[in-house]
Amino acid sequence: MTRRDAARNWQHIVDTGRAFLAEDRPLRLNEVAREASIGVATVYRHFPTPEALLETLAHPGLETLIARAEAALGDDDAWAAFAGYLTAGIDAQLADPALQPVFAAATHELLETADLVERLGTLTGTLLDRVRAAGRIRPGTDQADVVRLMCGVVFAATVHATPADRPALTRRYLDVVLDGLRAP
Repeated sequence: MTRRDAARNWQHIVDTGRAFLAEDRPLRLNEVAREASIGVATVYRHFPTPEALLETLAHPGLETLIARAEAALGDDDAWAAFAGYLTAGIDAQLADPALQPVFAAATHELLETADLVERLGTLTGTLLDRVRAAGRIRPGTDQADVVRLMCGVVFAATVHATPADRPALTRRYLDVVLDGLRAP
């Protein structure tokens, strides 16, 4: 097999994995192989576990969120930067079904994923520190609170809601959370 064939197979597996997530189907590597018309051994050679495939699918979204957080650090208004970044995070999780399970995972299969998630956590902490230093966030709010609240917003907006309703619900719930986080 040539490198070109291997790259084409890798991309086809990734595209098939994205289709599975878009259809809310579990990433079972044997089923991905069957649907992609690629040998099971080839799929496992590229992605030894379903988590490795899921994390690979999440990488572009993680990189986009990192870029959004870095851009937010350049905003002079700490609260607007923080709120804008959280909004971008919510939107990203709605648009990319690979992100939420990767955020929720206690460990990561791929070193690159662990690095991206750690970088994102550091940037989130920096944005939180800026808004805290500006006196714009409720005292005692820490990074774990923010992460859990964002996961809660996404969950609340997706349970018993149609995909078409989710963006408006997440914005509404995020506004409620941001109002609660804002310093009195």
